[in-house]
Amino acid sequence: MGEDHLGEGHRARLRQRLFDGGGDALLDHELLEYLLTLSIRRGDTKAIAKRLIDAFGSFGAVLTADAKALARIGGIGDTSIAAIKIAQASALRLLQKQVLDRPVLSNWQALLDYLQADMGHLDIERVRVLHLNAKNMLMRDEPISEGSTSEAAIYVREVVRRAIDLGSAALIIVHNHPSGDPSPSRQDIAITRELIAAAKPLKIQVHDHIIVSASGHKSLRAEGLL
Repeated sequence: MGEDHLGEGHRARLRQRLFDGGGDALLDHELLEYLLTLSIRRGDTKAIAKRLIDAFGSFGAVLTADAKALARIGGIGDTSIAAIKIAQASALRLLQKQVLDRPVLSNWQALLDYLQADMGHLDIERVRVLHLNAKNMLMRDEPISEGSTSEAAIYVREVVRRAIDLGSAALIIVHNHPSGDPSPSRQDIAITRELIAAAKPLKIQVHDHIIVSASGHKSLRAEGLL
C-alpha cells in the first residue's frame, strides 16, 4: 500500500513538472519513465526506463529501436512497446509535416531534423532518395536499399531510372552511418559524383548527399565534396 502510494506520488510530481515546464523540465530517462506509466500502471518504470537507455544508448535510440529488440529488454510487453513506437511515430509525423509544407531548399534545417530523428539511431545502414519537383517540393521519399552495419548499396542506374519515371527535377540522397561518425567515405563521394554525372544530361539535378548518424550529420555539398 505504501509503495503504491509513493509510486503514485512520484508519477504525479513528474506530471506536474511536465505541465509546468514542458518536455525540457524532464530528463531523458524521466520522459521515457512517464511514457511507460501510460502502459504500466504499477511498478518501477524509472528502473525500466534507465535499463532501456542503458541498453540502447540514448532516449532517441530507444524510440527508434526495433520492436523485437525492445521486447528482449525485461519488464516491458507489447503495450509498452506500442507506446514507445507511437511516441516515435508522432514525433516523426510532426517533423515530416514541416518538410512537406515548404520547398526543401528553403527549409533545410527542418529536413535535417526529420532525417536525424528518422535515421540517426538505426543500427543498420539504409539509403533513401528524396525526389523533388521543379519547385523543390518533395514529391516522393523512397527507401532504395538496406545493408549491414557498415554498407548499403546505391545503384546509379536504378536511381536515375526511377527519377525519370517520376518526372523528378532534382534528387537528394540520404543514408546513415550506424558507426556514429557521419563523415563521408571515399565510396560515398565517388558514387555521388557518378550519380551527378549520370543525371546531368537528363537535366536532373543532384542537390546533395546527406549522411546522418547518432552524433550528427554531414552534407557533401556543404563539405565542398560535390
